Amino acid sequence: MDGQGKKMSKSLGNTVAPQDVSSKMGAEIIRLWVASTDYSGDLGIDDKILARVVDAYRRIRNTLRFLLANTSDFDVATDAVAYDDLLEIDQYALARAAELQQDILGHYKVYEFHPVVAKIQLFCSEDLGGFYLDVLKDRLYTSAPKSLARRSAQTALHQITHALLRWMAPFLSFTAEEAWKIVGHSESIFLEQFTALPAGDAALLAKWNRICEIRNQVNKDIEVVRGTGAVGSSLQAEVTLTAEPEDLALLQSLGDDMKFVFITSAAQAIAGEALVTSVQASEHAKCERCWHYRDDVGVNPAHPTICGRCDSNLHGEGEVRTKA
Repeated sequence: MDGQGKKMSKSLGNTVAPQDVSSKMGAEIIRLWVASTDYSGDLGIDDKILARVVDAYRRIRNTLRFLLANTSDFDVATDAVAYDDLLEIDQYALARAAELQQDILGHYKVYEFHPVVAKIQLFCSEDLGGFYLDVLKDRLYTSAPKSLARRSAQTALHQITHALLRWMAPFLSFTAEEAWKIVGHSESIFLEQFTALPAGDAALLAKWNRICEIRNQVNKDIEVVRGTGAVGSSLQAEVTLTAEPEDLALLQSLGDDMKFVFITSAAQAIAGEALVTSVQASEHAKCERCWHYRDDVGVNPAHPTICGRCDSNLHGEGEVRTKA
């Protein structure tokens, strides 16, 4: 994280001091409580309710901090990647954001704030934190800084950041305005219109929604094996999936990028009658840079502790990523 990212994280981190929440509630938390409460019924407020609101705020704020930190070296004028050239998972992330924005605008038009809060919170925790950002970390942290793979990710993150700030501005006004001072180009977030997001297509959404479902199952299967002590992190695992023809075609379309989606060191799909995951511990050495277990760690004697793809990303042409 560079200086700008650290500045933004520190600034957002001080918006509400966690230790002061119980004794002196910040205005942002009160705003969020009001927005998240269904005003058509009785309004309730107590320490437990406010504690849940604080947790919701932290989730949104922490997501925003990640987005800002990982786009701090991104200049949309020179670094942006055209939509058709984005990696497929980046196109999907933007399509999900566009889908959510359509829902949010529908709620705002009829002054329904509590569904907006709930959907933004779910988007931050599930779509972003639970899937997209989790998969993206390898590409953001290990790819060459100016590579297509990393710039593709940053292009999507930049658009999602700007969209998120506009969604949250009506009820997290101080936080949105504070972040806007770093990433915005106008005097205030409240002078902006909603971001025009590429909608993608139904086939793209259906494909990656199914991949998310399969990934959830694979994660559960890895967790079972982890419980036995056979593997530590998911990156120590190598997985083989048997799948019916439709799922098999979907998984094989990911090519070598399938392992990045499942955050494992190796992954393959073979034909079968049902979706079944086989998990085994990798026998290869661990790359100290990307933490993947690979058979080419030390391929470059000058850098004996890193793998071939990291060596390429650091000193060569860099790896090619197309899906994730």
